[in-house]
Amino acid sequence: MALCPRGGLAEDIDKINPPEGDGFSGTTLGYAVREKAEVDRILALAEGAGGRIVKTPEWAFWGGYHGYFADLDGYYWEVMYWENWRFKEDGSLNIE
Repeated sequence: MALCPRGGLAEDIDKINPPEGDGFSGTTLGYAVREKAEVDRILALAEGAGGRIVKTPEWAFWGGYHGYFADLDGYYWEVMYWENWRFKEDGSLNIE
């Protein structure tokens, strides 16, 4: 879980036209992946299932690679990769 100001999160999604109003709750769901290529693959799967890409993948200020999509219900998801993350055998992110 990460907390950031609503305006900062909106600008991370789109600096030129940040989401606002009823279509943006100020929260995103995050999906951490093990490999950089998975970010692109998951976003393509989301788009193919009817999701809307709201930020194409790019390198982030924090050193990771990420992108965002909005699902069919309008919820925003961030798909992200960072080379220093470690995952447990069950696939969950180790946050120790």
